[in-house]
Amino acid sequence: QVQLVESGGGLVLAGGSLRLSCSASTSDMTIMGWYRQAPGKQRELVAKITGGANTYYADSVKGRFTISRGNAKNTVYLQMNRLKPDDTGTYYCNAQRDTAGPNYWGQGTQVTVSS
Repeated sequence: QVQLVESGGGLVLAGGSLRLSCSASTSDMTIMGWYRQAPGKQRELVAKITGGANTYYADSVKGRFTISRGNAKNTVYLQMNRLKPDDTGTYYCNAQRDTAGPNYWGQGTQVTVSS
């Protein structure tokens, strides 16, 4: 049984920062990442990080967001700087043991950026 628990969402002004955190109940997740979804829009991959610390970022967040793993391999963070109203949405943590394995999802944390 795997659970992902997210925290760190909130309401901020444009230009502000938030740090999202996610912890998995097991320590064997190789790939972890963050997705987001706004009402009426498709869920999109925001960032991911592999066990080798290779990272991927959506073009819309490059240079503003940073994904990292904690000292415990079952944790992942998303540092979000210079936030824009278009960043508003529900952010979901995602994890896999390998690319062929099942995806595990967190419950989502709300991020709202006001002008």
